[in-house]
Amino acid sequence: MARKPEDIPGFDRLTPRAKLILTGQSVYDRPVDQRGTVSSQTSQSPSTPRPPTAKKSINSLKLNMSQARDTIGSLAFTNHYYIDMPAKPQVADYIKYKHKNEAEQILNFVNRKLGFFCSEATLPVSSYATAEVKDNFLGIPQEFAHTRLYTDLDFTFYVDHDYNLLRYFELWMDFISSGADDSDELNGELGEGKNYYRRFRFPNDYKSDRIKIVKFERDYKQALYYTFINAFPKGLTAIPVSYGPAELLKVTVTLNYDRYNVERSSLQSVATSLSVEQKLKPLVERVRGTQQNP
Repeated sequence: MARKPEDIPGFDRLTPRAKLILTGQSVYDRPVDQRGTVSSQTSQSPSTPRPPTAKKSINSLKLNMSQARDTIGSLAFTNHYYIDMPAKPQVADYIKYKHKNEAEQILNFVNRKLGFFCSEATLPVSSYATAEVKDNFLGIPQEFAHTRLYTDLDFTFYVDHDYNLLRYFELWMDFISSGADDSDELNGELGEGKNYYRRFRFPNDYKSDRIKIVKFERDYKQALYYTFINAFPKGLTAIPVSYGPAELLKVTVTLNYDRYNVERSSLQSVATSLSVEQKLKPLVERVRGTQQNP
């Protein structure tokens, strides 16, 4: 008759793991606690269903592009805009006075093509200058706005082959400080004398209220119209030229202004088969005031 493991002398002094080995049971069928003691309860069978993991929950939240567009909405892009910067009448008269033969060419370019040569532009932003007050409430400093500040605008343009764009901004800046030309014209000097001096014109003569930025999207349905009040060119950046690989010539113009107005408007649906110029035609007419709001 075979002896039972319990009949072996010293069986009671064995560890639980050794007792399982002697009785022919697998150690892996029972859980082990943190101190290495084998529990008397059997482990959960592999066939027992487990709760859903976090990975499956995350995968269920993933959306494709069409679902995300329907849920979140369409986003705006940076490469759909139009710049309208027609010449101020006083500046146009000065260009005709300085360049009688080429004035028509320069002004036609400015009024019809200048906006399409703008490669980069910045939408206007503003901030407030504040003053700190500490005496109203004990231990609580407060700030109050007293002045609204507007940042300058930077426009980067491609320079055309005939340099019409570059000459236009140079002539506009010359007009700002060309008050002395009126007196020199009587002597036939036109600013070429040794005693030439600068006399600045009144702001109403050179500041323009007709500069606008239109931000729209690919469907041409929604648009933001930014109108700048009393804007004028504050400076031109240096234009580097060098021998080497040919690159497109660009110039950056910095404009200063007193304030701006923004207006949101809806455009009528435009057929996709039309050309870009035909699509932009109602938008340009809306900017220049030849078409009423739809």
